[in-house]
Amino acid sequence: MSGGLPRSVRIGYGLGSLGTGTFGTVPGLILLYYLTDVLAVPAAVAGAAVFLPKVWDVLVNPLVGALSDRSRLPGGPRRPFLLIGACTLPPLFALIFAAPPLRGAAAAAYVAVLFLLAATAYAVFQVPYVALPAEMTADQGERARVLGWRVGFLGVAILLSGALAPAIAHADGDTPASYRLMGLAVAVLLAVGMFGAWHFTRHAPVVARNDSEPSLRAQLATARDNPAFLNLAGMWTLQALAVGVMLAGVQYFATYTLGSAAAVTPLFACMIGPLVLVMPLWNRLAARRGVKYAQWCASSLFLLAALALALTPPAGHWLGYTAVALVGIAYAGLQLLPLTMLADTLAGDHRRTGRTRAGTFTGLWTAAETLGFALGAGTFAAVLAVSGFRSSDAGHRVAQPGSALTGITVGMSLLPAVLTALSLWLLHRYSLDEEETRRVP
Repeated sequence: MSGGLPRSVRIGYGLGSLGTGTFGTVPGLILLYYLTDVLAVPAAVAGAAVFLPKVWDVLVNPLVGALSDRSRLPGGPRRPFLLIGACTLPPLFALIFAAPPLRGAAAAAYVAVLFLLAATAYAVFQVPYVALPAEMTADQGERARVLGWRVGFLGVAILLSGALAPAIAHADGDTPASYRLMGLAVAVLLAVGMFGAWHFTRHAPVVARNDSEPSLRAQLATARDNPAFLNLAGMWTLQALAVGVMLAGVQYFATYTLGSAAAVTPLFACMIGPLVLVMPLWNRLAARRGVKYAQWCASSLFLLAALALALTPPAGHWLGYTAVALVGIAYAGLQLLPLTMLADTLAGDHRRTGRTRAGTFTGLWTAAETLGFALGAGTFAAVLAVSGFRSSDAGHRVAQPGSALTGITVGMSLLPAVLTALSLWLLHRYSLDEEETRRVP
């Protein structure tokens, strides 16, 4: 089959990004702060509570990819997994922020267990979801249109959830009750996107079946046999780590550098607001100069904007907001272009080997992305711990030493810049033939 997917399938598939974008954004933005500044969890313990569940997620993602590759369940190889994820992730997310009467290590253990279960439910949905476009159509143009809807809804999800969650959480002074309400509101948004994707893809055709690798070792061997995928996944892991560090730091930057916890909402709006607006411009640049060139430009802009954030304390708040807006312009490209390059890489692997292994590669890709974002929050927590950050609960704020304020600025700016600079080396090594690298959605 070539082309011809119903419009409802394209839009319905895109709806799933309301779920993936929301879960990819809100925990990274607010979970570490919730632990250290609401539940009085020490920074090092909070970092472990955020990071360790994601380590499990890295292991389970390839497993889900292999299981969905081999699936012969009614409703298609992927959609039953979408339904399982949609039924489990929203309630688990709400429970993470239920804020039981626990503090310190006990609170950290509670959050870590719920976050591990939620991350597993997310993997059950996300990995098959990413693999679907390669199976719904063999036509590159049609697949590009499907991905276009996905990226569009992704921008909406990041903007909506990134603005909504902090606004609700801070509306009543960072109280446990406000975080419970935020958890319920975000759970509803997750459910709308995830159930929507499951429902509207019921008429999607299956034009290609994936060849499953029998074990994680075989999947890793498959990746090693594809240098383009290795370089691309390595690049995106480093960039996801940089973004994860910055997302984890935004709330601290707003509270302690800009002087207001509520400043996170306009700050995040500056970061994500340009996403939908400038994404067509990144598409246009990729069409004119190639996807790899556009990715290089987006990465370089992200690096320069991150460096500018380091100058915020002496230069004033205006520079912080301006630099974050530039980060947002770059982030639009970082959300779009690696996915396009991944689709090209999967197509290239099929031409080279004659096998369709989207589930294997997307499972590994999602695992790498998950590891990057998880390490981001854990790394920022380590910076807080080393710099002497003092945790507190919502009713007892404590003054921070100067070293902690410096650590927040460094973690928010210089560290992401260094990670992005390292990713450029792997981007330089990535190559496909010219026809592939110039295809865009």
